[in-house]
Amino acid sequence: MAWLRRRFLAGFFISVPLVISVAALVAIFGIIDRFTAPLATRALGRIVPGLGILITLLVVLLVGVVATNVIGRRLLARAESWLMLIPVFRTIYAPVKQLVVAFSPDNEYGFKRVVMVEDPARGLVMGFLTKEFTIDRGHGPEALVAVYVPTNHLYLGDIVLFARERAFFPDLTVEEGIRIFLTGGMSLPGQISGKR
Repeated sequence: MAWLRRRFLAGFFISVPLVISVAALVAIFGIIDRFTAPLATRALGRIVPGLGILITLLVVLLVGVVATNVIGRRLLARAESWLMLIPVFRTIYAPVKQLVVAFSPDNEYGFKRVVMVEDPARGLVMGFLTKEFTIDRGHGPEALVAVYVPTNHLYLGDIVLFARERAFFPDLTVEEGIRIFLTGGMSLPGQISGKR
């Protein structure tokens, strides 16, 4: 009986996240397909399953091509500034964009790397380096780091400033750091190395 229970629980904890992930992806692709399929049906005169997803991917690629062009970047910035004048749109769009941009590897304002800092009040704190800068409080310039420490999944957190010499940079990618926070620390590796 113990053998059966142990094997069942092992199967359960492997199957449930897999099923939930697949169901979420299927639901998202279904929403996208239902949104763009009528356009494809009107253009081709018949229903082509999955064509809506392909159209969506092509539109995203086209936006990326335009966004990396100098003129296109200006046009998108202008359109975004007009849309930001709409109060309801602004309250939803601005935080979502900031969060998505924070994870972009090409963004100079995004998360740079995972950092660990010794905090006398909380112990060893793990977060994401967002900025390195200097401050002069009348005793000469001091090197500081701004660390974003998520407190509720990833979208809420604290910005904590530490002296640069107290920062330790583990050999973890930003993606691995995100996974660590999303799993509540369960995906931490058995051994961490890095440098100051």
